[in-house]
Amino acid sequence: MPDRTRNHECQAHWSGRDVWHGHGLDPADGLHRLSQECLDEIDAALDLLARNPLPVLALDPDEFSMPACRAAMAAVRRELDHGRGFVIIDRLDPEAMDAGQMTAVYWLLARMVGRPVAQKWSDGRLLYDVTDLGRPSGNGVRPDVTNEEQSFHTDNSYNLCAPDHVGLLCRQPAMEGGMSRVVSMKAVANRMAEEHPDLMGRLYRPYYFDRQREHADGDVRYVANPVLSDDDGALRVRVSRNLIYQGYRLAGVEVDDESEAALAAWFSIVDDPRMYVEFVFRPGQIQFLNNRAFGHKRTAFRDWPEDSRKRHLVRVWLRDRGRRFYNG
Repeated sequence: MPDRTRNHECQAHWSGRDVWHGHGLDPADGLHRLSQECLDEIDAALDLLARNPLPVLALDPDEFSMPACRAAMAAVRRELDHGRGFVIIDRLDPEAMDAGQMTAVYWLLARMVGRPVAQKWSDGRLLYDVTDLGRPSGNGVRPDVTNEEQSFHTDNSYNLCAPDHVGLLCRQPAMEGGMSRVVSMKAVANRMAEEHPDLMGRLYRPYYFDRQREHADGDVRYVANPVLSDDDGALRVRVSRNLIYQGYRLAGVEVDDESEAALAAWFSIVDDPRMYVEFVFRPGQIQFLNNRAFGHKRTAFRDWPEDSRKRHLVRVWLRDRGRRFYNG
């Protein structure tokens, strides 16, 4: 396998506000409530749009007077980059806004946090619907469009230039299940270095990942990325257990014993309930997450029988580096 990274051991012990264990967090940690000033600005923006309609993707925060929202989203960005790494914004009012209005406000707030980038190679879509399409996950079917339980992962770990931040708007939760979980990968890396120092170095060498058919016809169907890397002096995590196994199958290579042992050790720590925080998404809430050093997942769920009530999140990927194309 090509090795595009240095084969080095884990850096010094990670510390800081972004190194936390879920059992040690207060239920209010990460929750940012929108101020009345923000809500008033949002109402004014919606009034302006009602009189001057524009497509959602054409909306530019610079064309709206929203200083309180800008200050709030600047604080969100600081929390993502220098704080606990995740924020739950509580919340847009689903009783006062229809789905289109909620998505428009979400887009404006997300653009105040970072620059949206393409989420699919085929059409470059900037807003992505996360809802069950009734098909099992596999090559070309992302787990986010199923009702299956996901493993802890970082978004787009199989791409050349993954997003730095992820946003999710909850338009409709599931009837049952679908719990969201977030974990500090630096805290996981600390435990990994302490409990499995002999396997830590393997995570800094590439694994094969399934590219999920997000590429041109005839292009290679897998990519080799390390799970852990030193990215401009900071930890970068790229991990999706299912996509790694699928990548090895596509490459026609068996996962060797050391590689499997390192993955098993890593996920035994990630899946420890003491490590992660768990919450239920409420309609109108928005989650922003640092995708460089934090993992997330969703538990399996059972949907409402009515199509209009199916679980539905809207996702953005944010990255200020490179180009907005899917491959950066």
